[in-house]
Amino acid sequence: MSQAIIAHLQQVNARRDLAEKMGLMQTIHQLQSWQCERLLATHSDLAAQERYQKAMAFFVDELYGPKDFSQRDADIARVIPKLAKVLPAKAMDALDDALALNALSFDLDMQMSQALNGADINRDNYARAYREVGRGDDRAHQIDIIAHLGQQLADVVNIRGIGMLISLARRPAKLAGLLTLHEFLERGFNAFKALGDVHSFIDPVITRERELMHALLAPSLTIEKDNPLPDV
Repeated sequence: MSQAIIAHLQQVNARRDLAEKMGLMQTIHQLQSWQCERLLATHSDLAAQERYQKAMAFFVDELYGPKDFSQRDADIARVIPKLAKVLPAKAMDALDDALALNALSFDLDMQMSQALNGADINRDNYARAYREVGRGDDRAHQIDIIAHLGQQLADVVNIRGIGMLISLARRPAKLAGLLTLHEFLERGFNAFKALGDVHSFIDPVITRERELMHALLAPSLTIEKDNPLPDV
């Protein structure tokens, strides 16, 4: 598991370095911001419900948005062997999912930024770039990771004593220079602890995202008439 996590970190770091050299980072950040707004618009009914707000914010802010994850990733790479000894297996699985999602999403975003080729990011230009990039199998896998991650986090919050473990780890993490990593883990725990029934949140998200993916990639789609993306 540790090696898989390190591989995800190496992949996304290599892609970030390449994006920097290609001058794509500004477009990637703009794209990520637009996609976060799109997610919130697509799932506005969930985002409006108090018990789902922390989970929605965690996905948008901690897994998919334009936030700089370099410090968190450096922390993980530095302590992953120790984490594997301390965290339950399900927590390690969730961390693996989160970093796999981050790596795949960045790779797709980088290619989307190239396909946009300087065009304004709006629903029609996004749909055109999405169809040009294609990669339906990777898009489907991206959604599958989200579904699996949601279930993993739901299982983690039910582990006896995990909340206490995370709480007690805050001061040692700060002293060790790992506060960014600790806050990431703590926010994920708190977000899914507040959900109660995780499937009431995850299932509609996954269903809608799959429907949207299939609609965008459908050969018969006419963007000007049938664009399934919301206005953001």
